Amino acid sequence: MKKLNFLNECREIIYKNIEIFRAIENYDKTNRLSKAFYRERINFTIDNKLLDKFKKYCQDHGYNMSRLIEKHIKEELKLN
Repeated sequence: MKKLNFLNECREIIYKNIEIFRAIENYDKTNRLSKAFYRERINFTIDNKLLDKFKKYCQDHGYNMSRLIEKHIKEELKLN
């Protein structure tokens, strides 16, 4: 039974990190390591005053604006 649990845990790890395993598989074929995670540029509209305050806040605290927005989106979607 231990062997079955081990195999199930391995499968779960692979499915949770499929992008990384695909990048490794691609490296095996091409000898070039591609990015496992890509970021995408998006456009959206927000209030100008809010944007100014957000930029200043991030600058004063040393935050990357994109990473902070990404963090809050993940929290909203309960991904962390």
